[in-house]
Amino acid sequence: MTVKNKHLVLESNFIREGVKNKLSLPEFLLLSYFDNSFDLTFNVDLIKKVLQMSEEEILEAYSSLLTKKIIKVETVKNGDGKMCDQISLEPFYQNMILEDKSQEKKQEKADIFSVFEAEFGRTLSSMDFEIINAWIEKGFSEELIKAALKEATYNGVKNLKYIDKILYEWHRKGLKTTEDVSNHMRGNDNEIPDYETKVLNFDWLNGSN
Repeated sequence: MTVKNKHLVLESNFIREGVKNKLSLPEFLLLSYFDNSFDLTFNVDLIKKVLQMSEEEILEAYSSLLTKKIIKVETVKNGDGKMCDQISLEPFYQNMILEDKSQEKKQEKADIFSVFEAEFGRTLSSMDFEIINAWIEKGFSEELIKAALKEATYNGVKNLKYIDKILYEWHRKGLKTTEDVSNHMRGNDNEIPDYETKVLNFDWLNGSN
C-alpha cells in the first residue's frame, strides 16, 4: 500500500469533538492525520502526500489548530536522544474526555428518571423532574437516590416528598453511600427512622400531621 492510499481511522467521539469545534475540512483532515500518525513531527512534504493538500492549506490549518489550542507543540527527545518538536493532541483529547463524562452524566440522569417512572408506573411530571434534579445538584449520588426510592417502595410509599425526607435524614446522619446506610441500619435494628415516624403520623386524607 502506498502512502497516498493510507486510511485514516476515526472514532465517533473524535468526529463529534471535531464538529463541536467547528473545524474546517483542512483542519479536520490534518488533525485526523496527527491522530493516526506514529511520527508526530510536522513533516509538510509527507502530509502533502498523505492528505493530498497544498502546502498553503496545511500551514493555514496547522496555524489555526494551534491558535484554537486544539493541538500544541512539545519539545521531546527522539529515539536518537536528540531534542525535537512534536505535535501533541492532548488538549483535543482532554476535551473529548470531558465531553464523554458530560454525556455519561446526561445518560445517568436519563436512566434514573426511567427507574422512577418504572417504579411509579407513570410518566414523571415536570415537578418530579425538578425535584430529582435538585437532589442530583445537591450532591446526592444516583446510587443513593435509587436506594431511597427502594426504601420508600419497601415501606409502601411511592411519593417524592417521602423520598426527600429519607435523603434528608440520611444526609443529617452523615450517610453518603449505600454502604453507609446498610451499616447504619444494621447497627440500629430497633430504631424507627424519623421519616417512618412522620409517615405513620401523617394524615393522608387531610395532608397534615
